[in-house]
Order: sequence, then structure tokens, then C-alpha cells
Amino acid sequence: MELRTLRAFVEVVRQGGFSQAAKTLFTTQSNVSKAVKLLEEELDCLLLDRIGHRSTLTEAGSVVFERALAMLTQRDDLVAELNELRGLKRGVLRLGLPSVGSDIVFAPMFAVYQKMYPGIGIRLVEHGGKRLQELLLAGEIDLAGALLPVDETMFEWKTVRREPVDVLISADHPLAKRKMLKLEELSEIPFILFEASFALNQVVLDACGKSGFTPNVIARSSQIAFIIELAAAKLGITFLPRMIAKQRNHPGVKCIPISSPAMEWNMALIWRRGGHLSHAAGAWIDLIGDAKSGKRH
Repeated sequence: MELRTLRAFVEVVRQGGFSQAAKTLFTTQSNVSKAVKLLEEELDCLLLDRIGHRSTLTEAGSVVFERALAMLTQRDDLVAELNELRGLKRGVLRLGLPSVGSDIVFAPMFAVYQKMYPGIGIRLVEHGGKRLQELLLAGEIDLAGALLPVDETMFEWKTVRREPVDVLISADHPLAKRKMLKLEELSEIPFILFEASFALNQVVLDACGKSGFTPNVIARSSQIAFIIELAAAKLGITFLPRMIAKQRNHPGVKCIPISSPAMEWNMALIWRRGGHLSHAAGAWIDLIGDAKSGKRH
């Protein structure tokens, strides 16, 4: 069994078809098809159910896909370790960051990092927290920003920033005059949340569960500015970490603390438990620690 056939199969699954997988692997569709067929013949089982231009995993294919991901990740770890043993001076930090709060928490560190390690490039990807964890487990990124808690059997982490989560409500709503609110007082008002992959949603929904209600979510978006505008237009209420809400100050909304139950935005830097950390990734983790302790470079 060759790694190149496993990689071809994995890319077909990831990309949703042979044509897109070929583009990702910089080869022809015919070569990708041959590689997958060779793998199926070697394992003596059908891995993909081909229906027209679509390919879906069979039961056996799902097992092989998970094993192939682990094997390819181990191969990448091996190459990374050998490169460092050879004294590799240049490298790439593959960093995944969430859309919410990264401009405040992580952006200032980029300039410091580049000054300290000019030979290391940064390959940045932005997604919601759930997708970033998937990419991390697949070995496609080295580090990711994520809200705690995370699965401690899969990830290690270092806390970066803690912030209370406040409610943003239309400035002329009767409750906007209050200095503090209980979440249960907001149960009859429509909620405006981020898209499903954003971890901040779960913080809010868990708190609603503790307060004994399920919110009526009438809109979702990945854009902070748009969500705030919807709240200002009296469509409903939304929630943001306090530091982000203050940065996005809007005359049409009031930012009010929630007294009960307390909601906290706990941003951390996470990485695969037991996975190899490159010099580039380790240096970024150290930089996070220095930033928290107030050291200057």
C-alpha cells in the first residue's frame, strides 16, 4: 500500500469528486481514478459508490478514510521532525484562526513573530471553530484558535484571552435602559446568532439551556457588522465578547452585561495532543505566553 494512493483517495473524499481532487494534487483525473481503483483492488473492497459525477463513501470506505488520514498525518509529522533534525532554518506556520476576535487577540502578534523569525512564513486559514478543529485533527494546520472547552483527549491548549459575553440590544428597546440583565428575561426576544460552525453559538445556547429555554433563532450570519446592524434594526438581539462589542460600538445598540448565568468567551490556542509541533508552531506558542506576561521583544 503506497501513500500516494491513500492521498489520492483522501483528496477525492475531501474535494467531493475526482476532477477537483486531480486539481488539488496537480495531476490528471485519470491518474487519480487509477490510484483509487488500485487501492480498491489491493484491499479487495469497494471504497466509493459512484453515482454519476458524485462519489460517496461506502461503509468500508469510511473506515479506510479515517485510517488513511491518520497515516498521512503521521507521515507529515515524520518529515517535519527530520527537517528539524537537519537544522532547517526556514519553514511555514500553518495557523487557523476564527473570524470572531482574531483581529484583536492575534493580529498584534503577527508583526512581532515576523520580526523574530523572518525566515518563517505564515499560512493563515479562517473558519468557524468546529471546522478548525477538523483541520487540526487532519494535520492540515499546526495550531488553531478555539473557544474552550475542547476535547482534552484530542487537544492540548494554552489560554489566550477571557472575556464576558454581553447582549447587544436595540437602543430604544425598554430593556436597553437596564445596567444588567438575566438571560431568562430575554427568552421571548428573537436571537441573531453566528453561523452553525461558530463556537460562540454553543456558549450562548448552553447558557439558555441553563436558564430553562430554547431561543427562537431567526437569523444567522458570519459577519459581525451585519449581525450588529440587524440588532440595531430591531430584528432581535445578539451576543458578543465584551471587548469585541466595545470595538464595534454602534449608536443603534446597547451592550449590556448578563448577570445570570455567566457566559464567558475563553479563547485558547490549541494543537493535536501527541502530535509533533514544529519549531515554527512552538515559537508561536511561546509568543502567546510572552504576550500574556507582558514581555517585550
